[in-house]
Amino acid sequence: MKKVTIILSVLLSTLAASLVGQNIELTFTGDNNGQPVTLDSVIIRNVTQGGEVTLYPPDLSLVLILTGIEDGINETDPAFNLHQNYPNPFNSQTSVQLQLPGTAMVKMLVSNLLGQNLLCTNNLLGAGKHTFSFTPGNETCYFLTAIPIGIGSNGQTETIKMLCNPGREGQSISLSYSAKMDTDPILKTLQLLGELPFEIGDELLMIAYSASSESGMVKSPDTSQEYVMQFATNVACPGLDSLLYESQWYHTIQVGGQCWLKENLNVGEMILGNQNQTNNGVIEKYCYGNSTAKCDELGGLYIWDELMQYSIENRAQGICPPTGGWHIPTDEELKVLEGMVDSGNPIGHQVWNQTGWRGVDAGENLRSTSGWYNNGNGTDMYGFCVLTTGYWFQGGFSDLGEGTLIFSSTIENNGQSWHRGFNGMADGIIRNLNEWNVGSSVRCIKD
Repeated sequence: MKKVTIILSVLLSTLAASLVGQNIELTFTGDNNGQPVTLDSVIIRNVTQGGEVTLYPPDLSLVLILTGIEDGINETDPAFNLHQNYPNPFNSQTSVQLQLPGTAMVKMLVSNLLGQNLLCTNNLLGAGKHTFSFTPGNETCYFLTAIPIGIGSNGQTETIKMLCNPGREGQSISLSYSAKMDTDPILKTLQLLGELPFEIGDELLMIAYSASSESGMVKSPDTSQEYVMQFATNVACPGLDSLLYESQWYHTIQVGGQCWLKENLNVGEMILGNQNQTNNGVIEKYCYGNSTAKCDELGGLYIWDELMQYSIENRAQGICPPTGGWHIPTDEELKVLEGMVDSGNPIGHQVWNQTGWRGVDAGENLRSTSGWYNNGNGTDMYGFCVLTTGYWFQGGFSDLGEGTLIFSSTIENNGQSWHRGFNGMADGIIRNLNEWNVGSSVRCIKD
């Protein structure tokens, strides 16, 4: 796949006509089990490549834009010019004018004397002269750099030096678009905090905030989408209470922005523990102690290859229901689940990227209220109901009542897969690599 760099911007509806190729527009709304939720902000983070942006109302609409923009800057055209700010020096505010010969995405960087970047905005601007207003912070000297991104721009930049006398202690700096100085159609964006590289197939972590609540999801968009950030928990997924799969009914559970199957999968033909699951076109399962009753109670046990149906694709359907858009959860989706239910570390916190035991009480809040030995029962606060299923390993069964694993579909460059482990003696959740030859339970998440 040819990699293209995509700049993420907040756009007006008139923007699309000025771009080359197909753009992906993402819009965000909030909901709590059918009741509208007002969003305070939305963070979008590319967990595959890095980079993030933050959106604020009323413009919770984003477009992923290919950097090939029509009518771009011609580097030989002297009309590209970042004019010196006026007044300079200034006190509380100053104005800056930017001249463009054609449509371009323009990055505006503000830095200090130490070369530290203090602010970054991206604006899609048409031909003509544009005015920006700059409000200082506690520095006395700022450098403003304009970098047009478009056909023929070839990396040209313009920089001016702005002097503030005196600096404003405790005041936050800002650079806002003021006006276009001619009568041509205006193509502009509101301020965008940050820059987001994007390639089709990348995973985007989306975190929405409303009052004191948060909701998160991980998506890999390839077309324009409206994302409803769901704040409901411990209820059936809106519009989908249950489903029938392989003659068995499964219920759904909504945990913030994620819709999960509430029960472990119990599909396929049981084979004895002294046999190996193989790629033979038949879904095979182990039942703890070779007892079909245990499969009915706890779900089947599957090694990683079998539950993935011998795919190595992130977000693979695997043995999940073939209709309705279900897949084996990714490592990033499991991180969102952990952040949603933990009382000490929110969605997107760095702790979820660590290996080993992490979190304050995420494991306790997800574990079922019965079945765990040594008083290791959980609170099942979110209705996710992680059961202690034990494991199949090297022909035998062990640890029923003590632990369980949930596999992800994500593998690292070394070929090892990520999984999560639960134990009645720990309130957190363990994240480690490579338990392919261990048979454990399977949960499915909706696309």
